[in-house]
Amino acid sequence: MSKNSNLLDVKLFKRLMGYVLIYKSIFIFVAISAILISIFSTLTPYLIKIAVDDYLSLGRYDDFIFVICFMLLNLVLTVIFMFLFSYYANLLGQNVVYDIRIKLFKHILDFKMGYFDKSSVGRLVTRAVNDMETIASIFSQGLFMIVADLLQMLLVIFIMLFLSWKLSLTIFIVLPFILFATRQFQKSMKVAFNEVRSEVANLNSFVQERLTGMKIVQLFNREKIEYENFEKINEKHKKAWLKTVWYNSIFFPIAELSTSITVGLIVWYGGLSVVLKDTEITLGIIFLFIQLSQMLFRPLRQIADKFNTLQMGMVAANRVFKLMDTESKISNNGKLSADSLTGNIEFKNIEFSYNIGEKVLKDISFNVKSGEKIAIVGATGSGKTTIVNLLTRFYDTRNGSIKLDKINIKEMDIFSLRSKIALVLQDVFLFADTLLNNITLWDKSISFDQIINAAKKIGIHDFIMSLPGGYNYNVKERGVMLSQGQRQLISFLRAYLKNPSILILDEATSSIDSNSEELIQNAILKITENKTSIIIAHRLSTILNSDRILVMDSGCLVESGTHKELIKNDKGYYRNLYEIQFKKSQAKLVQPLS
Repeated sequence: MSKNSNLLDVKLFKRLMGYVLIYKSIFIFVAISAILISIFSTLTPYLIKIAVDDYLSLGRYDDFIFVICFMLLNLVLTVIFMFLFSYYANLLGQNVVYDIRIKLFKHILDFKMGYFDKSSVGRLVTRAVNDMETIASIFSQGLFMIVADLLQMLLVIFIMLFLSWKLSLTIFIVLPFILFATRQFQKSMKVAFNEVRSEVANLNSFVQERLTGMKIVQLFNREKIEYENFEKINEKHKKAWLKTVWYNSIFFPIAELSTSITVGLIVWYGGLSVVLKDTEITLGIIFLFIQLSQMLFRPLRQIADKFNTLQMGMVAANRVFKLMDTESKISNNGKLSADSLTGNIEFKNIEFSYNIGEKVLKDISFNVKSGEKIAIVGATGSGKTTIVNLLTRFYDTRNGSIKLDKINIKEMDIFSLRSKIALVLQDVFLFADTLLNNITLWDKSISFDQIINAAKKIGIHDFIMSLPGGYNYNVKERGVMLSQGQRQLISFLRAYLKNPSILILDEATSSIDSNSEELIQNAILKITENKTSIIIAHRLSTILNSDRILVMDSGCLVESGTHKELIKNDKGYYRNLYEIQFKKSQAKLVQPLS
């Protein structure tokens, strides 16, 4: 919410109403229903006053049936419009939330990778799910109910003053106290609900991270520690909610006591007036004022409750709109298409840092010809993956330029650019769906025959058919039903079907098992055939057949050449890497002569 003390952020409310007015006809109907409900509800006690004063007191029992019928008609109309009001108010709320959620998710999809590096997934889930439902309650339980209650209160006050200003004063004496208590209640609840939403986000974030990292939790025996941490966070969440319970516990008894005092004053003063033969006040008017006082104070209590709902919804809306206002995306000002891309790559004087003052790449320059297969090797943190992140425009360069077919990638449409690049990562992500959908990523333009033919070409069709259900096998969340090597094979097939101009393998073979290695090496040969390929690997065995090897160290390109060329440099970085990692593994295979 805004920093000021206003109960309602007008600017935020206007922004929210912009989504409401798209459904103008529903909004108008709900507003009219609220007005009619107020009128019908107030009419019922007035009909009782007429029945007492004009019929029962005068003994006109024969005509009394007409008043009863009119009351029944009024009751039926009240029920009908309450149903319509409830249905269409909820419908309006769900339509608004649907539109905001769609817009929010589309906005999140455009965020650059740097945003997700620094943001909690749990908090984003809270914004897209929990906060959205809270916004919906603004319309189903908050805003229109408040309007209906206010209209009813105004109508009640008007009728009171019209019939008896003296009895009205007995009610208005108590009114300032209940109004003061209501305002203090609303202020306190606003602060409390801000705290509640913050603790809900913290709780969601904690649970999401621990469930995702459950293997680490159990492997390092952190169950007790995480349980204790969860207890602390849950305790904060409970205390935040208990504040709202405490304020409710104070306010509602005060409101109930005020109502009871008011009824007592009406009975005392009204009864005294009847005894003293005051012609302005009748028995029917006393009955009416008792009911009207209930109708005045009950909505006042309900308004306080509905204001809780409204304020909680506004707090949620504020959080959602803040996320929607976050500018953290890669600019897509390029107009050129990458459809005819051949795969020539040029990095020129590239410098880059994720954090200011911490350079990850330092003056990197190299060229890759179309169809050439290059490998990038180096220690962890040397900048290998960053090169890939810049080429795919997950991040943008600050200095230097990257060109494909002599065109700066910033001049290309980002979606067209990425459509021509296939990336296979070490940690393959699979959705909780069938293998078929994980292979095509729901691209209906890829036929089932194309998938089978591609799987056969890279040698994994038999493996897929060995699974229960074959291509319709459900791999569950994150592909847990498959081994690491099997997930890699699926990612190779996914990349192969994309038919990219540029193929990138980022540590794609670093954690495979020996049973899958031969199958994966054959798959690599197939998918890199006639493709501009960039292979990033710790395993030198995966890059020996590359046309050229780029050697990275601490963000610098220190060597470049073929395996045969680089191995000749006794003091070179690559030679040292070869001696440590590859040559020793070969020596184990050499058997001594008998």
